[in-house]
Parts: sequence; structure tokens; C-alpha cells
Amino acid sequence: MKLTNTLSRKKEEFEPIHAGKVGMYSCGPTVYSPATIGNFRAVLTADLIKRALIFNGYEVKHVMNITDVGHLVGDGDVGEDKMLVAMRNEGKTAWEIAEVYTNLFLRDMERLNIETPNVMPKATDHIAEQIEYIQDLEKNGFTYATSDGIYFDTSKLADYGRLSGQKSEDKEAGARVEVNTEKRNPEDFALWKFSPKDHKRDMEWNSPWGIGFPGWHIECSAMSEKYLDTPFDIHTGGEDLAMVHHPNEIAQTEGARGHQPVNYWVHNAFVQVNGGKMSKSLGNAYTIDDLIQKGFDPLAFRYFVLQANYSSPQNFTLEGLQASQNALNNLRDRLRLLPEPTEFDLPATREFREAIEDDVNAPEALAVMFKVLDNPELEPGVKSATIVKFDEFFGLNLDDYVAQEVVVPIEIKQMLNERQLAREAKDWRFSDELRDKIAELGFVVEDGPRGQVIKEKH
Repeated sequence: MKLTNTLSRKKEEFEPIHAGKVGMYSCGPTVYSPATIGNFRAVLTADLIKRALIFNGYEVKHVMNITDVGHLVGDGDVGEDKMLVAMRNEGKTAWEIAEVYTNLFLRDMERLNIETPNVMPKATDHIAEQIEYIQDLEKNGFTYATSDGIYFDTSKLADYGRLSGQKSEDKEAGARVEVNTEKRNPEDFALWKFSPKDHKRDMEWNSPWGIGFPGWHIECSAMSEKYLDTPFDIHTGGEDLAMVHHPNEIAQTEGARGHQPVNYWVHNAFVQVNGGKMSKSLGNAYTIDDLIQKGFDPLAFRYFVLQANYSSPQNFTLEGLQASQNALNNLRDRLRLLPEPTEFDLPATREFREAIEDDVNAPEALAVMFKVLDNPELEPGVKSATIVKFDEFFGLNLDDYVAQEVVVPIEIKQMLNERQLAREAKDWRFSDELRDKIAELGFVVEDGPRGQVIKEKH
């Protein structure tokens, strides 16, 4: 199996540290607001990588963190914690905000049929581990104190930031005007932030350096090591994290442990909306709830994501999502006509495996599935068995539709008979009226070469 490794900037043959077993860590949500479809492309990418590994016989231990403290609004470790901003805006405690949006995230994962990671640790449940990690960095001479916290000294690492590919001066030139003048280097980042002296924070803890809270980056180093040891095999996340957060994770592990934390860094590209940037300020940061309210099945978004390689940008439009919904509905309808699965086709399965082994090539895997579906030489039961096997990777719940005939109520059957007579009499107006009445009852009538075809309304 091959994966594109951001660290080497090339596609590499995947070799696990322990034969047959994979340790994988994914950066999860900061739970201060609903996750967007952009956030969920990253989560779906991790899910597909995991499914591809399992399809190929690996045992995967997957860890995804929940950031419920320490993620600041501004660059350069300035500004407020995102949790506290949400707390003030919504009139809840930071703990209540975290619970609300964690539960929403888990609900949307279920809607998208994303397999629950083996461990989903929260930053606030691992303060002791983060403090210990900072102490190890301190012992090794990688920290210094300022008036607002304890910082990591990036000048102590000659190759800091190589994951992003940016030079130090490029990062400095591209940074916002917010500047902490006490930092020794522009790239230095907070490991522990002190609480304000004039008021008590909703989330704060005692530490050897004073009352405060952890920086955003330290949680991933501490929790990935706790649950996967270090180094581990694969770390996933959105491409934006390759610029700051993930280089800082690497720096922390190198500073505390003297080696790389991860062998394969895998990043997915952004989702654009209507050809432009997606952001809450532009009002186009769609959530899964938004899609449902517009009449879409959440799995239509999963199907949409499958149509591009994870490392390629995707342009999201409602028209594009409708096309994905239509394609998924048509696929389900075709599966309803197939019998119960018998045995899957070995040559097609080998071709499918080759697709997902090649950097989790989901679009090619979809093409193989439709080749099976359209193959007149395959027995129908073999087709259904093969497609159900493929769905172990796709995660579209296709086995729910195989051999599931549409149950048509008797009153609709009577309307269909009346409509057939109306069509034979060329009474098109009455025929259309009956079609519309049938649609109101949740069914769609299509006229084809074999006459009327009735389908459930999606």
C-alpha cells in the first residue's frame, strides 16, 4: 500500500512499525461550534485510510483527539481561547460548550457512517500528561518563560518546520500583525499559558509554572504518545495543520524524546465552496445539519468526497451535491434489483484492492464498482456480493439496499393501474395528476421502455 507522505513530499510504500498492525492518530475537532463539511473531509479521509488498511488485512488502532481547551483565536499564541469566545457568545460555561459540540460532532460522524475511533481523548482529561511532557521539554532545555506563559524555543531545532516546506522568513512575512514581543523567535509557540491575574478562567489548572492552561499543540504530542507510543505509523489532518500545528508536534517530540513522532504524515486538501474559500464569515461554511435541511442525505456528502483523491482540492456546490445524491440514489435502486449476495468476484476484487492500495484512490475504486455493476457476464448474486465487499471501504451502507424490493401500498397500485389506462387512452393530464398524487405519498413513477417503474422518493 502506498501513501503520500507530506514529510517527503512523495508517494511512499507503507511499512508499519509492527507487522500487521497500524497506529494512527487524527487531529479531531475543536468543539466550540458545529463542525463544517471542510472539517468532515478531514475526518472522512482518516476513515477511508483506516478502511483501506483494514480491507488489506491490517489491525488498526485509531486515536482522534477532542480539543476542548487551548486553541486560541489568533495566530502567534495571542487572543482568547475559542472555547471562551463561544462561552461568552452563547451564555454557557466552557464545559457546557464542549459537551454540546462534542455530542453534535459524534452525531454527525454517525450520520456520515464514520467508524468511531478506538480512542477519542479529550485535552481536558489529560492535563497531567501535558504538564509532564512540558517538564520533559524543560529538562532538555527547549523552553523559556515570558510574562504570559511557557514557550518552546524553535531555534534549538535546526530543521524546525520542514514539514510545511516554509522558510522562517516566509512564515514571519505571512503572519498576522499580532506579535508577542517577548518571544525569542517568531515561530516559538506556547506550551502553557498563564491565566489572567484579574479574573478566574472557566478552564484552568495548577502547574509547576503557575495557574493556567495548556497550549493547543502539546495535547496531541502527549495523547498520541499515551495511546500509541512513539513513534507511531500514520498521522492525518487537513493541509492547514501542516503549516503550524503539525510542525510543532514534531518539534515537541524531537525536543522531549529525541526522535520523530510519526513515520507517515497524510494531509487532505481543502474543500472550496463555489470556487472560493469556505468560511463562517462568508456564510458558506455548511454543516451536516445545513445539508439535511436542504433535503440531502448525509451519505450523499460521503459519496461526494469519494469522487476525488484526498490530496486534491474539492469544489463544493449544491448542484454538485445534488449530482452525488442522484448517483447514490440510482446506485441504491440498481442494488434493489439484485438478489442476495453469493460470492464476490476475485478478479474485480484484486482490481479494487489495487486502486485503494494506490494512495487510497477512491475515484478509481468507484470506477471498478460500476464496472462490476455493468458487467453482463457476472451473475447477479456475484455482483451484489462484490459490491457489498467493496462497501467495506466506501462506507455507504449499500448492503441495506441489496434485494430490497419496494413495498407499494395497495392504493398506490390502484393509482398505477389507473394511470396506465390513462396513458393508453392518451389522457396525459389525468396521467400527470396521478403521478403527482403518487409523489405526495412518497413514491416516484418513471416511464421507461418496460412501462411504469415505481421507486421510493428519496
